[in-house]
Parts: sequence; C-alpha cells; structure tokens
Amino acid sequence: MADRTEIQAVEVTEAFLKEKLYDIRGVKVMLDVDLAEIYGYETKNLNRQVKNNADKFVGDEFMFQLTQTEYQEILRCKKCTSSWGGTRFTPYAFTEQGIYMLMTVLKGELAVRQSRALIRTFKMMKDYILSNQGLIGQREVMKLSMLTTENTSEICRLRMDIGSVEKQMSDVMDLLSDVVTKSDLADMMYSFVNDNDNGWLMFNTKYCSADVAYNSIYSQAKKSLFLIDNYIGLRTLVMLKNAPTGVDIKIFSDNIGNGKLHIVEYNDFCREYPRIPITMKKTCGILHDRFIVLDYGTKDERVFLCGASSKDAGARITSIVEDYGTPKYDPIIKKLLKNPDLILT
Repeated sequence: MADRTEIQAVEVTEAFLKEKLYDIRGVKVMLDVDLAEIYGYETKNLNRQVKNNADKFVGDEFMFQLTQTEYQEILRCKKCTSSWGGTRFTPYAFTEQGIYMLMTVLKGELAVRQSRALIRTFKMMKDYILSNQGLIGQREVMKLSMLTTENTSEICRLRMDIGSVEKQMSDVMDLLSDVVTKSDLADMMYSFVNDNDNGWLMFNTKYCSADVAYNSIYSQAKKSLFLIDNYIGLRTLVMLKNAPTGVDIKIFSDNIGNGKLHIVEYNDFCREYPRIPITMKKTCGILHDRFIVLDYGTKDERVFLCGASSKDAGARITSIVEDYGTPKYDPIIKKLLKNPDLILT
C-alpha cells in the first residue's frame, strides 16, 4: 500500500484512449504517465511495480524507454511542456503485450476495475484498433475474455451449488439467527460476479450466469451444434470454445450490427483453438430470432430459443428456453444448409 497515492483514477473512454495512443518505432504504445493516470498511481510508483516484476517485461516487445528525440517529438505533437518530471528521465512506452502484462501485475480493487474498463473500451474500439494496427491485439482481448469467462463460470457454479443446498439447511439456519445464511453468501457471490461483463439471464425459468447457461447447452452436443444468429462477434466464438471435440459447429448469420465479427478475430480463434473447426453460412435474412440446434437430424435433436445474441448475453435480462417441437424446424434448417458461405471481412 505504500506505493499508492490518493490520485483519482480517470474514466476510461474511447476519446481518452485515442488521445493516449502514440506511434513510436512502428508500433502503437501508451506511455507510463498515461497508464499511471488510468490506474491511479504516481508514475514513479507504477514504474516501481513494473521494476518489481522485471522478469515479466524483458525485451522491447513489452516496453522501452523513449529517447530524447522521441520524447520531444511527442511534446511537439501535443503542443505542451513536459508533465513527466522534466527532461532528466524520459517516459517508458508500453506495447500491446506490455499493457496486457501490466494488467496481470497490478493488484487491488481499483486495478481490477480499471483493467475491466480498458478491456471493455478496447472491445468498443475494435474497428479503430484493427484499422490502425492498434494497441491490444485481438488475440490478447480474446485471451482476457476467455480467462474472465472461465473464472466467472467457476464462481457461478459454486453459487448455484450453494443455492441448491439452501433448502436442506433451512431448518438449521432458523436456529442460527446471528450467522451468515446460505442465501447471504450466494447473494455476495452474485454481487461479485455481476461486476463482470458476463451478466445473467433466465435459463429454463432459472436465474443463471450467461456463460454458465451457454456452456451448459453447448457441452450437451454429441454430433453437431448449429447457432443461428444474425448478430455475432468475438464473444460468440469465446462461448463456443468449450464445445466437445469432434462436434460439427456451424454458425448461420448475416453478421450485421455493431461489433460484428472480423476475419482477424476468426482467424486468431482458429489458430488458437484448432480442435474447434467452425464453418459459417448466411441466413439470407429469412430469420430474425436466435436459435441453438443440437444434433440436427438425429434422435437427440434439441432446439433452444434465445432472446438475445450470445455476443450480448447478459447485457440485459433475457431468456433461453428449450422448444420440444423440433420437427417444425426441419424445413428451415434444410433451407439454411443450402445458403452460401458467410465471408468475413
């Protein structure tokens, strides 16, 4: 705690980050002073945290110190005088890998909150980042999203387990008025998880984490998994990463709306998870609603109706319900299977 000061951390917005991106030595970077401002540190104390974890920042691919020429050029572009403690020491520049590593080094409630804000904003800035060969690479965003998904899912499962034993414990709890009840503990876990972006929804009439709901459905596929959804994005792929090996995964989508899936994201996902082959076809505008179809054409076929796209799951309260009248979907799916392939850009 001695390294921290009472500096007020800034709000992380697209406008703020665009002003803090610099093109130096052919790569996009952020400076230590700006990252310190984001995380509520004095610059020297942020750099001290980095120095204490120097083994994680070895090499210019993570960070480097500006030369005087580079330093003066930035000042000229900003049309300002130095705010980095004079010219005795030039600032450090953090590359995309360096910022990703910094997120794993800084600890505490504020650091976690600001790292989440950075990740959210980088996602919103996806088009800007891709067109400018930007700051946090899509693979790094994908890895962070997956880590968040895995950690949150474990917490959610624990919370659901606690809820399932609450009724069995009710008689005992009635006699212990001064202790924390099972529901209190479950609510505390809900509050912790709800601070993430993963959100909650109604799954077959039960309140459930969005990640847990989708993972539960996808994991039941035996032969095939068809996702029908015109609005897809990076999180659509992240949700599918836990599908069983060997399952035929097809996404039917016109890939419309804000935050649509880019070819860069798709290619990175395929390289990172080669065991999960995903093919894509267009819906050609014939469907508005979202569906998950498991094991199409087999005796195990199941169909789920989704109130929202998986890429936005949990952003608002919505529902996923199973429809047991699967034969009526056969003509629609047959038509979808004949549609042209979806070509990402």
